[in-house]
Amino acid sequence: MLGKSLSVFGCLSLLTKRFLTAGSVFLSTSNRCSSVPQEMTSVKLLSQKEAQGIDEELFSEYAYSVDQLMELAGHSCAVAFTKAYSKESLGRNEGAVLVVCGPGNNGGDGLVCARHLRLFGYNPTVFYPKRTNKQLYLNLTKQCQKMDIPFLSFLPSEPQLVANAYNVIIDALFGFSFKGPVRPEFASVIETMMKSQLPIFSIDVPSGWDVEKGDPSGIQPEVLVSLTAPKICAKFFAGRRHFLGGRFVPPELAAKYDLNLPPYPGTEPILELPLHKVKEDCPT
Repeated sequence: MLGKSLSVFGCLSLLTKRFLTAGSVFLSTSNRCSSVPQEMTSVKLLSQKEAQGIDEELFSEYAYSVDQLMELAGHSCAVAFTKAYSKESLGRNEGAVLVVCGPGNNGGDGLVCARHLRLFGYNPTVFYPKRTNKQLYLNLTKQCQKMDIPFLSFLPSEPQLVANAYNVIIDALFGFSFKGPVRPEFASVIETMMKSQLPIFSIDVPSGWDVEKGDPSGIQPEVLVSLTAPKICAKFFAGRRHFLGGRFVPPELAAKYDLNLPPYPGTEPILELPLHKVKEDCPT
């Protein structure tokens, strides 16, 4: 009996040294071990190429629009934020949160997140340093402005001023399409964010990180929300809580990329992933 138990869980025990109950979720860059029980399947870590491929197929093969996915992603980020930071825990300036948005889709997710946080009773402010004239982003900006969400014209160069005004920074500068190095105008923003020593909540990929190699000297978020599936750099995340968001991946597409997505609880748009070191391969 003991021998059989070891054969079933042998691979699992090498992946982690602590006992995990059924229903736990693992992160893996490879296919799951065949001996791991079905309820303990691993969530695949995506390369940059795989993440881009999934996005392209969602648009071309499954007829999703950019604004549709952005709304789903941004809403899931806002819900994750409420799980990580209750309104009662954010005592400074009536729950003030700074949302730092970049020029691309990650920035759009941040704008949607800010709008939903306002609806949830938080007090977001947006810093959006490089805007685009694309109608989608103009609409997202107007939606925030119509909800009396203030936009900063500049970010104070003194990090302490930022720290005194806000409780948490939401990092929505760059996503999985980012390729370094960070341009100077954004490098100064990231530097201020880090020097403020405020908790950072990163959307999909901590800004400035290599999508696969991470960045040990860069932003070190307290909370990470991976969208669709975690990217390979998530194995370098050393923060407090890690969420999976974006409950929109069609089962057929998830199977094609072997995402091994766990079931979301109830009607939640997010689920929390356990924190642990990731092994890339199961022993033979």
